[in-house]
Order: sequence, then structure tokens, then C-alpha cells
Amino acid sequence: MSTVSAQGHVVRSVRAEEWAAVKELRLLALRDPVAPIAYLDTYEEAAARPDSFWRDRAAGSGGEAVGARQFVAEGADGAWAGTLTVLMEEPGTTDWAGFPVERRQGHVVGVYVRPEHRGSGLTEALFTAGVEWAWERGAQRVRLIVHEDNGRAQGFYRKAGFVPSGVVVPLADGDEECELEFVLERA
Repeated sequence: MSTVSAQGHVVRSVRAEEWAAVKELRLLALRDPVAPIAYLDTYEEAAARPDSFWRDRAAGSGGEAVGARQFVAEGADGAWAGTLTVLMEEPGTTDWAGFPVERRQGHVVGVYVRPEHRGSGLTEALFTAGVEWAWERGAQRVRLIVHEDNGRAQGFYRKAGFVPSGVVVPLADGDEECELEFVLERA
């Protein structure tokens, strides 16, 4: 699946052999000023991972993968301007936070668009590709988790049709901060 988006970028799935570019973009995302409230990972943790981790990650979310798909917005020059990953979650399992999964759903993670491309339509194009991919795999809804203090992201998610579900995910170690679940139900 690929779609043309704003500024002449093409949104497409990553390929297993692109693991180095997957790593590079993730490390860039983890250096963003909002990274501490946008990602559960840190730059230091990610940078210390061996290349085998990144190879497995790209293979596990590339074009042939069935349980996850990473999308990138690629410019005509081959540079990646943004990314989004959708994980498929199955009923009867538990999610990363220990909550039961009650229906087949897509879970959006790892959203990042380079600052110079924000507001250009690339985030919308990435979300369109990711949500369509989840619907094609029989998802009954698509969800994401967002930090309570990440107002910019929450604003975009609402604009994209996601609404708070009421599920609150506490952060580790008894921290008073939390994350909120937003959902998009299948029409």
C-alpha cells in the first residue's frame, strides 16, 4: 500500500533491508524535545541496542509482516520525513500495560514527523495509511496512548477522529503522571 501525500512524499511500508534507516529515524525521534512524554523509550536505551534488534524490528513491521506495520513518509530524494507504526492486538491477550484486549484492534505507536514537515499534511497521510491497514486486517477499532500533558498530539488525534475512551494508563513507579487512551471506532 502506498499513497501520495503532502509535499510530494509517498507513504509506504518499510522494508526489512531498511533497518538502518528505521534506527536512524527512531533515534532522531528520541532526541525531539517532546520525546520524554511521547515515547516510553529513551535515546540512550535505543542507541545501545545491537544492530540485530533493528534488523528484527524492520523485518517484523515491514511489508511482509502480519502483526505490525511501520509506515514512512518518503520524499522524492529518498529522505524519510516521518513514521508511524500500527500493532495488531488480538482479543484474549493483554496489552503492554497489562490491560485485557477485548477485540481485534490496531494500536498506533511511534508517531514522529520531522519538525520541518509538521503541519504539512504528512501526519494525516501516515494516519490514513495506518488506519486503513488496520481496517483491512479486520480491526474493530484503532487506538493509541498519549501522555496527559501532550496537548499538541491530543489535538491532532481529536482532529483525526480519535476520542478519549476513558481508559487511563498510569506511568511506572507510582508516578502521578498518566497516559490516556484515544480510540477510533470502525464506522
